[in-house]
Amino acid sequence: MFVRDILKVKGSKVYSINPDTMLSDVVDRLVSHNCGSLVVRNEAGDMIGIVTERDILKACAAKVGLLHELSTEKYMSTRLVTGLPDETIAVVMGRMTEKRIRHLPIMENGKLAGMVSIGDIVKAQHQQLSVENHYLKNYIQS
Repeated sequence: MFVRDILKVKGSKVYSINPDTMLSDVVDRLVSHNCGSLVVRNEAGDMIGIVTERDILKACAAKVGLLHELSTEKYMSTRLVTGLPDETIAVVMGRMTEKRIRHLPIMENGKLAGMVSIGDIVKAQHQQLSVENHYLKNYIQS
């Protein structure tokens, strides 16, 4: 199974914000979109970072101000780890585990093609294993 298979089911919608967005607004958007990360784009529309639930928790733990006083730019991750649509689930899962990330922007021809989460990966892997298990049981019983 490939990343593109997940994106076919999930869709390619990715929510984004500007780097000057306050973290309180980030929280509101994460909740309203029921997602765990937002892509950060500059004025030209280029992806310059990602802000996740974990980044919000780090900002809270730092106790340097209230969320409506803190900008995304200070807490977003800028060393982006990305994936490709033609990569296998196993490859992407390994990269996410190694880098300890839960959200992976998927790039195609230099453009953002979608986002997969570790939950998406686990769901796809579970579905694939369920199908394999079904066929193996049928094979053994016949």
